[in-house]
Amino acid sequence: MNKKHNKLIKYNRKILIDISVILLILILGAILIFTLAKNTKRETKAEKQQEIMQEEANKNNNVLKSKEDNSKKLKLDTYMKKAEEKLKELTQDEVIAQLFLIGTHTTSDFEKLKEKQFGGYLFFSDFFKGKTEKQIQNEINKFNEVSKIPLLIAVDEEGGNVVRVSNNSQLINEPFKYSSEIYQNGGFEAVKQDTINKSKFLSNLGINLNLAPVVDICEEKTDYMYTRSFKQGKELTSTFAKTVINASKESNVSYTLKHFPGYGNNVDTHKSTSMDERTYDDIYNNDLKPFREAIEEGAEAVLISHNIVTSIDPQNPASLSPKIHKLLREDLKFEGIIITDAMNMGAIVNKYGAEEAIINAILAENDIIIVTIDKTSKESYDDIIKAVKMGIINGKITKEEIYEKAKNIIAWKYYKGMF
Repeated sequence: MNKKHNKLIKYNRKILIDISVILLILILGAILIFTLAKNTKRETKAEKQQEIMQEEANKNNNVLKSKEDNSKKLKLDTYMKKAEEKLKELTQDEVIAQLFLIGTHTTSDFEKLKEKQFGGYLFFSDFFKGKTEKQIQNEINKFNEVSKIPLLIAVDEEGGNVVRVSNNSQLINEPFKYSSEIYQNGGFEAVKQDTINKSKFLSNLGINLNLAPVVDICEEKTDYMYTRSFKQGKELTSTFAKTVINASKESNVSYTLKHFPGYGNNVDTHKSTSMDERTYDDIYNNDLKPFREAIEEGAEAVLISHNIVTSIDPQNPASLSPKIHKLLREDLKFEGIIITDAMNMGAIVNKYGAEEAIINAILAENDIIIVTIDKTSKESYDDIIKAVKMGIINGKITKEEIYEKAKNIIAWKYYKGMF
């Protein structure tokens, strides 16, 4: 009996051990499965997080790419092919003529002008004086009708004491005011509205280029350019420049930043040479800011002063200085149209002959050269075309350089929707 009982005990003990082993295996298996599941979940979560981060990165890259694609900066590349084809329709003299914006007070030379096929005209107050809206429109249309390439019709309509058009009371109730006065009375919203009103007014007459705004920083009342300037420091002047450029984009009128690289406290270059003795750092850190920021906003044209900026180029007026133009093209990344100040001003004619000045202007990388021909001028319309042709013959400039500049101008006209 005892023997049988002991055998039963051993058997039960064996079953318990087997059950314990099975339970242990099950527990270990459960632990292993739980651990695997937890790790898998962690990996899945990490992978998901990585996917989210990658999506965010892609989104940011797309935003950056979109910003690059939608940059406001002027790009003329799209229109170069069309401009190249259009150039084939012109004679060499007509290609050369595209480089000139002819300043004129009257239409009495119309018959001579229509033969030359100049790139455009800069009309002064006498052209508008005493005329009605319809008369002005008809006269501008007359110029365009005989031109193979649509014309740039330009004015200096800054406001204040430089109002070539709005000083005619038959056209508008009162002349446009100084930019500084507009700002003082109504802030930047008033500046924006003034630009819109001015653009509509000019466009209605057939004018498509305004040689304004003045974005020179002049804070001293004794500065020659003070009255015409915004009369504020670099920050507010920069905002002013951007406001004008942005507001002008809703019109058919292009605006021109002037007078690069900043007029500062320099004397009047209409009469004589002006030496800008400021340091490079002063100009770079202050005067260039309004130009730089307005270029980022899509400014299409920049007008260069005749000041000799000694810290950059002590030999040449800015308008004839390759170093000044390099600063504008390479440092400020400007891809638009560079325009000289008028070549008949004292700072130029007192030092250079017409041919030399025009050739130097081309070599400095200007696109458009302003030349005023009137009764007091020594040069004729034929002379300025001849000056460029002689430059090509004498090897000072190349035919290819002239064609490249004419192509830039015509591409700009396509960009402006003038064709």
